[in-house]
Amino acid sequence: MTDLAPAAARALKVEASLADLAEAGRRVLDGGGSLPPEPAPDTEAAVLFTSGSTGPAKGVVYTHAQLEAVVRTLGTRYDVGPGTGLVAGFAPFALLGPALGARSVTPDMDVSAPRTLSARAVAAAAAEVDATVVFLSPAALTNVVATQDQLTPADRDALERVRLFLSAGAPVAPALLAGAQRLMPRASAHTPYGMTEGLLMTDVTLEQIEGEAPGSAAAGPGGVLVGEPVESVTVRISPLDADGAATGEADDVRGVTGEVVVSAPHLKDHYDRLWLTDRAAVRDTGADTPAARGTGERWHRTGDVGHLDDDGRLWIEGRLSHVIVTADGVVTPVGPEQRVDALDGVRRSGVVGVGPRGTQQLVAVVEPEEPRSRVRRGPLARARLADADLAARVRAAVGRPVAAVLVVPTLPTDIRHNSKVDRGALATWAERVLAGGRMVAP
Repeated sequence: MTDLAPAAARALKVEASLADLAEAGRRVLDGGGSLPPEPAPDTEAAVLFTSGSTGPAKGVVYTHAQLEAVVRTLGTRYDVGPGTGLVAGFAPFALLGPALGARSVTPDMDVSAPRTLSARAVAAAAAEVDATVVFLSPAALTNVVATQDQLTPADRDALERVRLFLSAGAPVAPALLAGAQRLMPRASAHTPYGMTEGLLMTDVTLEQIEGEAPGSAAAGPGGVLVGEPVESVTVRISPLDADGAATGEADDVRGVTGEVVVSAPHLKDHYDRLWLTDRAAVRDTGADTPAARGTGERWHRTGDVGHLDDDGRLWIEGRLSHVIVTADGVVTPVGPEQRVDALDGVRRSGVVGVGPRGTQQLVAVVEPEEPRSRVRRGPLARARLADADLAARVRAAVGRPVAAVLVVPTLPTDIRHNSKVDRGALATWAERVLAGGRMVAP
């Protein structure tokens, strides 16, 4: 069968309504007619929406030139293009696959509930397009790894042809990446770092993550290693002050925690009708100066906090809005959570602050390692105080005063990925519970 992906990729560059695009596609596939003129590079091409996991979803505007830069960066970094078979278990890649010219397929799943994806569905999709590349969200990957014992020999043959595996959208635990590696033994496992405003900023492999000993000097106060900046990307850090705010200009400072600031040709153009948000995203970056506008250089404050190690690799420590400011100083959540997650009997955790900023108290909320059949529906239903043993182990792991340790059947997560712990909702709930409220979901 003729590979139609390159033709689809050309058609996707047309600036037109959906009806016009469909008609253009029919003409191309029928071998008649011609495509309309290509739009100018600075013409707006798409509005992509953020997940809304840390506030209202924002419309992110890309021009055609910026989308082409996204495609070029992804294609170059991962060698994806015409002739590549791609399984896209993550919504953005279902659109980017055709733009890259790859044969793309979305496996049998409910895309609004990534945890519905099974290992057999991934294998069937891989066999359908002779896949060499697989991209899954962390939430989807969790169930895929959990159901791999259901694979048939034919399923395993299809997955053994995969050479590259990617998972992004939320932090991916090394153990989960290792599970994917066992599922696709010949694939190189990567977890890229990016955001809706810039889809690929840094990249790291499973081998690089496993090469870092827990508590190493490079990890600093803790965090997720997301690797070195990819080609054409610059990463800087805007240090946090005593109030947990990112102040001053960003710089190439090493070993200092602050807001992550990035620059790349494939960054977004602007937010859709959010002028104050636009200004805040380029504050103190120089991106709004005439000199920067003349060169086309663009910068973006990501809202993530982290640090660069001595080798220039980026470590993510959480979100700026989730930074906790105690009487003893600033605390970023990922490091304490990683140490709690490593405890026996803990599936995952969320560490949040309650009380007035500047004198906030740490609260750890734990999701226990229990059979899913015993978990009642509702993210915070049947919550309880941790027993004395678990509370003592959590406090020891955090290494700072912890006001309370709470246990919930399921931590609340973001809508899009079903992977990122919703620390904002968790903090609001914990504060209400510790003020005397009922330990049930609102």
